[in-house]
Amino acid sequence: MKQRSPMLFIFLTVFIDLLGAGIVLPLLPYYVKIVDQSANPWLIDHRALVVGALIASFALMQFLFAPVFGALSDKFGRRPLLLFSMIGTAISYLIFGLSDRLLPWGAEAVLFALFASRIVAGITGASISTAQAYIADITTPENRAKGLGMIGAAFGLGFMFGPAIGGLLSSISLEVPAFVAASLALANFVFGFFMLAESLPAERRMAISRSRLNPLNRLKVVLNNSAIRLLIVGSVLLNFAFSALQSNFAVYSDARFSFTATDNAFVFAFIGLMSVITQGFLIRRLLPRFGEAPLAITGTTIMALSFGLIAIVPQSWMLFPVMGLIALGSGMATPSITSMISRRVSAQEQGSTLGGVQALTSLTMVVGPLYAGYIFGAVGMAAPYLSGAAFLIGAALVIGVALRGSAPASMPIAPGLSIQE
Repeated sequence: MKQRSPMLFIFLTVFIDLLGAGIVLPLLPYYVKIVDQSANPWLIDHRALVVGALIASFALMQFLFAPVFGALSDKFGRRPLLLFSMIGTAISYLIFGLSDRLLPWGAEAVLFALFASRIVAGITGASISTAQAYIADITTPENRAKGLGMIGAAFGLGFMFGPAIGGLLSSISLEVPAFVAASLALANFVFGFFMLAESLPAERRMAISRSRLNPLNRLKVVLNNSAIRLLIVGSVLLNFAFSALQSNFAVYSDARFSFTATDNAFVFAFIGLMSVITQGFLIRRLLPRFGEAPLAITGTTIMALSFGLIAIVPQSWMLFPVMGLIALGSGMATPSITSMISRRVSAQEQGSTLGGVQALTSLTMVVGPLYAGYIFGAVGMAAPYLSGAAFLIGAALVIGVALRGSAPASMPIAPGLSIQE
């Protein structure tokens, strides 16, 4: 048990982080609806933008604090940072669940609580980089890819089960899902407090340098490398479109088809299930047969067509197969693009390059939701999806141009890992 508990705790930490995010995601539009009861005309007209800003605040905090958590864990050890993250996560969901009770104090009080909860969750969720470092500490080089793959599995499972749990529990009340997420985080803290050993011995710890605390430093590595620049552009366009969909879909489905939180939860759960099937099983069979380049372009094209279909489907049930196609396309394109980027850099640049790609992906999760929320209200309900289709077509074209350039270099990414992992 002592040997297994660190891996189990790390798995549960990442799983609960993503489970909580998944639980909250389909509920956000309905919490903002509570704020609409204040009859504030601006809030009523800009509900999609407020939801986008809530999601963007979470992603921004993760982007800013990921290097901070990494540096602090190098100086003080992994264990205190991981335990702290669980406490912070629990507090964030308690604030979220209690936010609607502040309505007698005005819409501003509810909004303040909602943003506070997402900011705290984003800061403490930045500990995923510390979880990866813990895995690196306790695994051999031969087993490291397997350990990091476990984190990727926790991502997929958390996002798959979170929305379904949130939707089902919301039938009791909107507060219950948040309180369940808080309870899970507290239970994991107790488990870790008694079972988790420190992985970083004192002699291997290092001082904190200012350069390591700057999140923009991670971007320089990828932006200055001409061999991967076009692939990076394609990846950014793809993730930008997907982040807009992820943040705006619950608002769109509510406005167009009167979806409840439970309806949206099952859609998100279906996306998560398709993503796990695609990245966990299909991609391993498709890659040897077709190769990374065709899968990247084909997957991006499937996503573009599916985005266009979201905007025009006449009946709500049609959203399920369309969203399944998006998950399929993303599962084909994302790991293929990541692998091609990895192959074009040396073995010594793998960590810094993929860290820079992840930083750019985090930034798309900041800008994408704000963009989708704005054009949803300013242009129309279909605008985030039609424009997303255009971004994805652009991504496919850019990737095609990039593949006509220099041949890839040497180092493939470990099988099963993707840009989100």
